[in-house]
Amino acid sequence: MKRLAQAPNLALATLWADQLTAAGFPASVQRANACAIAGQIPPDQALPEIWIADASGFDAATAMLAELQHPPWRRFGCAGCGEWVDGPFEVCWNCGTARPE
Repeated sequence: MKRLAQAPNLALATLWADQLTAAGFPASVQRANACAIAGQIPPDQALPEIWIADASGFDAATAMLAELQHPPWRRFGCAGCGEWVDGPFEVCWNCGTARPE
């Protein structure tokens, strides 16, 4: 196992670990409950961490994590309802139509 990164909170750590695992980089969240002792230990030691099981995929997992942390910003006009959609979204928030390619 190799430590990939710290996450700012447990929700993001779990989301990122699940995305990495789904992409073929088995990952786990360590220190999930360490926030309970924040104040008794340094705050940066209480943050959840993402670890990958196979260190050989470390570079590729690091690149994928960077993409997850900084999703692309897009703006598109929905073909279904004409609404403008901003952000890293793949579907229209108003009608659910997929983003055009």
